[in-house]
Formats: sequence, C-alpha cells, structure tokens
Amino acid sequence: MSALDDLTRVLAYEGAADSATGITEVGPELVVVPFWTRDMCAAVIRAAEAVGGFSPQPEDPVPGHEVSLAAISPRLFEAVQNDLGSRIWPQLQEQWPLIDYCGLRDIFVIKYSLDAQTELRIHHDVAQVSASVKLNDDYVGAELEFPRQNFVNTSVPVGSMLVWPSLVTHPHQTRPLESGVKYGLTIWFELPEQYS
Repeated sequence: MSALDDLTRVLAYEGAADSATGITEVGPELVVVPFWTRDMCAAVIRAAEAVGGFSPQPEDPVPGHEVSLAAISPRLFEAVQNDLGSRIWPQLQEQWPLIDYCGLRDIFVIKYSLDAQTELRIHHDVAQVSASVKLNDDYVGAELEFPRQNFVNTSVPVGSMLVWPSLVTHPHQTRPLESGVKYGLTIWFELPEQYS
C-alpha cells in the first residue's frame, strides 16, 4: 500500500466501507455491525502514527494514549460522522428504536503498547451509544471486556464495529497487553441536547 493510496483512502474515504450489511447481537445489548475494510483500518493506523501525538487528555478521567480523527484530518472526521449517521445509525435504531442521531461526541484512535499504555481500567462512557473497532489483530492480550455482560471481543473481526449503550449498564475495560501493539477506534455518539 503506497502513501498515495493511504492518502486517497483516508481523505476521500474511498474503499472505507465494508460492503457486508446486517447487525449481529453478540451479547446482552452488544451488537456488531460491519464498518471498515481491513485496508481502511491499516491506512488509519498509518495516518495516526504519521500525525503522532498519542497522549492522554488531561481532563479525561480514564486517560488513554489516543489521537482524535479530527487531528488526523477534519475531512476524515466529517466523512466518518456522515457515514455513521447515514449507514450505521439506521441499523442501530432497529435495535434501539428510541436513540436519536446527534452526531459524534468524539472519535479517536487509541494505542496500546508495552512501553506506554498496556490496559485501561474499568469505566463507562459519557455518550448516548459507544462503539469500538479493532484496527489490527497482530498482538496478544488487550481484549475489550464487559464483565456484567460476560463478553470479550476476541471474536469480533478487524473492521467490524462493536456497539453498546453507554453510561450505567455497560462498564468495560481493556485487559493487559501481552505482546505487539494494539490499535482501536473508539466512537462516542453525542447525547441528545436535553441530556447533555
């Protein structure tokens, strides 16, 4: 994959979408939706590394080594936000009819490595709905775990989006990384205005 291919894929959002459709329930109020191709995931990893700046946000109560898609490219952030609203959100509304699409609260690439962040403590997100996308799978450990739902994301393929209701019912954590480097995409869907 050339740098020009990456640039086209990331900025033009070409070849990003996984053509598979459908939503699969994998646990209590946990669903998986096809989202990105493996090539798009790899291009976003390379773009995030090129931008650099993986760091915890000081105001974040559960800080991770992350970089926002808006820092990588505002154009990419907008394209992903539009794609989520038009292609993914209608599928989620079939599962949870009372949710309203209000855009994104944040979307970022998070990095786990043995020389920096290896895990993330148990927490819940301040969002209407949260999602996680595995961007790679050449690492050991660092599984996303939902203890209350007795679910671990080991079987979720690269590029597929794991989605759950945020706040009280779905505390989650990332188990310790054992080897390699893990990259994930974290998505927080904005709360409706009356709740924020």
